[in-house]
Amino acid sequence: MSRKKIARRRNKQRDIAGREKTGAPTLTRRQALGAGGAVLAGAAMAGVLPSSPTPARAQKMDHSKHNMGAMKMDHSMHNMGAMKKPAVSGRAGTYSIPTGNSFYARSVDQWDNWPPGLPGKDYTPVVIPNGEALPFKIVDGVKIFQMDVRETMHEFAPGLKAVCWGYNGMVPGPVIEAVEGDKIRIYVTNRLNTKTSVHWHALILPSGMDGVGGLSHRKINPGETFKYEWTINQHGTFMYHSHTDTMTQEGMGLTGMFIVHPRKPKEPRPDRDFVLMMNEFDIKPGTWRPDPNVFSGYNTLTLNGKCFPGTAPLVTKKGDRMKLRIGNLSAMDHHPLHMHGHAFQITETDGGIIPPERRWPETTVLVTVGQTRAVELVTDNPGDWAMHCHMTHHTMNQMGHEIPNVLGINHQQLDWKMNDIVPGYMTMGANGMGNMAKHAGMMEMPENSIPMMGTPGPHDYIAMGGMVTVLKVREELASYDDPGWYNPPKGTLANTASREDLRRDGIKV
Repeated sequence: MSRKKIARRRNKQRDIAGREKTGAPTLTRRQALGAGGAVLAGAAMAGVLPSSPTPARAQKMDHSKHNMGAMKMDHSMHNMGAMKKPAVSGRAGTYSIPTGNSFYARSVDQWDNWPPGLPGKDYTPVVIPNGEALPFKIVDGVKIFQMDVRETMHEFAPGLKAVCWGYNGMVPGPVIEAVEGDKIRIYVTNRLNTKTSVHWHALILPSGMDGVGGLSHRKINPGETFKYEWTINQHGTFMYHSHTDTMTQEGMGLTGMFIVHPRKPKEPRPDRDFVLMMNEFDIKPGTWRPDPNVFSGYNTLTLNGKCFPGTAPLVTKKGDRMKLRIGNLSAMDHHPLHMHGHAFQITETDGGIIPPERRWPETTVLVTVGQTRAVELVTDNPGDWAMHCHMTHHTMNQMGHEIPNVLGINHQQLDWKMNDIVPGYMTMGANGMGNMAKHAGMMEMPENSIPMMGTPGPHDYIAMGGMVTVLKVREELASYDDPGWYNPPKGTLANTASREDLRRDGIKV
């Protein structure tokens, strides 16, 4: 036997003895793959197994015989611990507000020396159904806002709560209101156990304030407070949201609206200026946290963090000039918001104002993911008017997906036989979904869940849920509180046709 073969055999015996001494199992590559996949096999081949109390000596890999067409293997960039800090280009200088795009929504030409805009004087505060505005104070001519990021128990509708992440304990976060020309400073404290950042969506500001964690600035560590500040140089409907692990952090609730009013408005101020944020969550019945990892089939569709019937109505007087600002920070779905009883014009995007001569009338506005839209109208038609996403599955709550199709079957005999086994059993969905919510009230519901759709209405059960609210227009109002259900004038309520009606009009039924 040659000396080389004797040396290799001795080395192999020493390795085996060393593994037996340390308790490390001896595995072939095939055995390792069968036991736990390529990761475990790679660890075993390197002599380091996750279960080993003391890792074996790392083997030196010899690539000299692996000549892939004389290709040289460069592993210099694979040392994550020794990665060099990226180079920084350019020189730090004085920031100047960008003025190269004429379509930015601006009502003044310069933004220095404006006093802080005040509610009631410089703007009409927005109305936030189920929400509130972020308070501010003024220090040396600067508007100071303060937010924190924390875990919070949020109620989507009576009977449905979930542990979410929110700004100031709210989902979505409080609405930030400012005026063009305001100098603002926003303090953000991170009370989560993970890093975060805040992106000011569609606002024109210095790059270092943009809030993309790792790109604009370093991420906000747990327990740390960051300061964002800039001069507001545009007006419009904007948003804010986490821009660190966005799928998780937005999916847990870290979103909000940011409204900027014009310093010198060129059009009349609205009498009622509403703000709605669209979001979607997936909360399985019986669970207490949203699942941000799903890709479709969200079962909790919300306006300002509420699903119908938990959504507050939008209340106006007949003749009010109404503005509705809508933002969509849903994970995957666009939402066509449809308004009954009125037509409106789309007047703004998140990029700027649509010139009056280019506007057109609509009754449905499509707000895609990451967009905002503003519509305006005069509420001239009294009544209770549904306003909802027209994606039909988005007007449902939990349990609206992945159900068997039993539509049209005759289930009476099945129900009669099943009652011997399960007292009170009834087949659901044979006549559609509209009665499922009413039936749910007779049965035991899963913990922390709500009916798929519906609430008692003034005339019958309202078979809608999810992304739905009601526009309530009244001839007279003592206040803008919820006035209750509408009492239609005589002769304006659809009802059963009388025999006289049928005979008069030659209708045979």
